[in-house]
Amino acid sequence: MDEYRLNIIKKSSAEINRLQLLSVFFDDEVIYKIYLRSQVIHQLFANNEELEIEKLDLFHLQFTDSVIELLKKIKKSNEKNVSLIYDEIDLNEELIDRMAGTLVDQKSFQQDKQKQSLKVNLSLRKLFSVLSELSTEFPFSKNINVFSSKYANDFYFDLTTGQFAQLINFQDRQVYTNVYATIEKKLMGKLCKYDFRTEFYIGLKSGEQVIEVYKFLETDSYYLFFPSRNLFLFCDLTILKDLDTSTNLSEKGKIMQELQYKNDKLKSSAAVLKTAIPHEVINLLEDSYHKISDINFLNHLNNFDVQSNILKTMLNTDLF
Repeated sequence: MDEYRLNIIKKSSAEINRLQLLSVFFDDEVIYKIYLRSQVIHQLFANNEELEIEKLDLFHLQFTDSVIELLKKIKKSNEKNVSLIYDEIDLNEELIDRMAGTLVDQKSFQQDKQKQSLKVNLSLRKLFSVLSELSTEFPFSKNINVFSSKYANDFYFDLTTGQFAQLINFQDRQVYTNVYATIEKKLMGKLCKYDFRTEFYIGLKSGEQVIEVYKFLETDSYYLFFPSRNLFLFCDLTILKDLDTSTNLSEKGKIMQELQYKNDKLKSSAAVLKTAIPHEVINLLEDSYHKISDINFLNHLNNFDVQSNILKTMLNTDLF
């Protein structure tokens, strides 16, 4: 084989290898079929010295080069878009890490709920004694307001100002009042009936104001504690009907969960986008494959300029 022919064969092999790498990257059927067909054409010339080797060179010049450049442009564009997605993923991961470092521990919240319930129950029992005996003794347990100040930002649910106002609304004739506290009369009666056995249910907040809601252990009944006024009232949960209390996650925990879910979706999108090919290009490649698969393709190679020009025009579009 003369050197001129050998050089064209080597050059053709290099083109075929480039096309193979792109077919593996995109993992698309039509690209793989084009690669296989191009390899068949290459072998045809490599095994038949009587064929005009210039036609193989012309085939790559008019077709393979344009296909490779088109796919390389799509690959570069996709990788740029995927890079932007991973930049967003990285920013979300940084935010998740920062929030995790300041997240109030869920286990501590569960443990402290029990302690707070005990403090409130003891305080209410003491308040009953104080009111009954007309005493001026302070009825509240030590540090009873620490629980809300520690956990409200992370674990309390947000209310509208209207909902908040409804919950703490009462008539003077409905309550017992002394210098330290205000409690609904019927609520005090029910607390005595059930021996002050209640548990923390949920925390609520509106701006800087907080409310703690407690549940009677023996019945499906609730009351609220409004710490800033030391106010105790029955709690009408229908006012909270639009409030989603199904999750035990803190506010930060929910944000972290949402960010992680978003990152999972972004990663899936990136995986798809990495090898995405516009439909217009797929259709063009399908058409090109059919043309180079024609048994008389080599006889009409000089007339393949139209297809070549379409491929080159596609390179100059803004599709990708």
